[in-house]
Amino acid sequence: MTVTTPFDKDSTAAEVLQGVDLSGKRAVVTGGASGIGIETARALAGAGADVTLAVRDLDAGKLTAEDIVGTTGNHQVHVAWLDLADQASVRAFVRTWDGPLHMLVNNAGVMAMPLARTPEGWEMQFATNHFGHFTLTTGLHDALAAANGARIVSVSSSGHLRSPIVFDDIHFTNREYEPWSAYGQSKTANVLLAVEATRRWAGDGITANAVMPGGIRTNLQRHVSMEQIEAIRRQMGSAVTEWKTPEQGAATSVLLAASPLLDGVSGKYFEDCNEAQPNQPGTRTGVAAYALDPEAAERLWQISVETLV
Repeated sequence: MTVTTPFDKDSTAAEVLQGVDLSGKRAVVTGGASGIGIETARALAGAGADVTLAVRDLDAGKLTAEDIVGTTGNHQVHVAWLDLADQASVRAFVRTWDGPLHMLVNNAGVMAMPLARTPEGWEMQFATNHFGHFTLTTGLHDALAAANGARIVSVSSSGHLRSPIVFDDIHFTNREYEPWSAYGQSKTANVLLAVEATRRWAGDGITANAVMPGGIRTNLQRHVSMEQIEAIRRQMGSAVTEWKTPEQGAATSVLLAASPLLDGVSGKYFEDCNEAQPNQPGTRTGVAAYALDPEAAERLWQISVETLV
């Protein structure tokens, strides 16, 4: 049965968490100093959670934390350095984490950037959007298990419709690099992470779901002109006027992270605060079958382990 809620594309993060008390709960939001990450963190803090902003830019993180404290009155807002493209940075974050973790929102990411590679030779979008979050998530497993009901939110995108995982050449070693295909592949990986975490960790009381936040104008699009984005949205059948505010874009993330309406729900892909339907060819809504494929999810997990150990 498809999971539905009273909320929709126009709902805001604050509305989704109205009446929800997160006192005593701890959350990590990657990319918490920009875009929907700010509003995700703000809504969780506004409901009483202890929130850590995991960010590359500490100065921006500190300013964001001050702003969130000022608007929510919750002083339990912290800042920690995390560079998802740097595995040493991710492992350092994991080592310094102490105690249970109730909500992990894997929100940060890069979009459609020119070809770049990490020192290991990994394509940068895949290294950041998937490998970084994979190491973070698996590294925090014990903290999540200790929370007795932890939730993982994997922020994906309708961009996943642009590409499955190309297992034979994930890092564009033998094929021509195309920024949107690389982005799409990494966003498919975000969904598959939730699928496989569900299979492996359900016994630990951990749930994991993926989310399409919607089209929001943020610095995520810094490598892409608005003309390019609007052309792609037209090509995929979406009206270019359907932009969400950051507060609306964060709504589905906080719904999955903290709403009692989602207790026990796991391994699914949500958009506009409801479980998505299967994608119909020629549209940019719904979820591709390959993004929920359990065999692909298990294969990706194993490749990630072998690559990152």
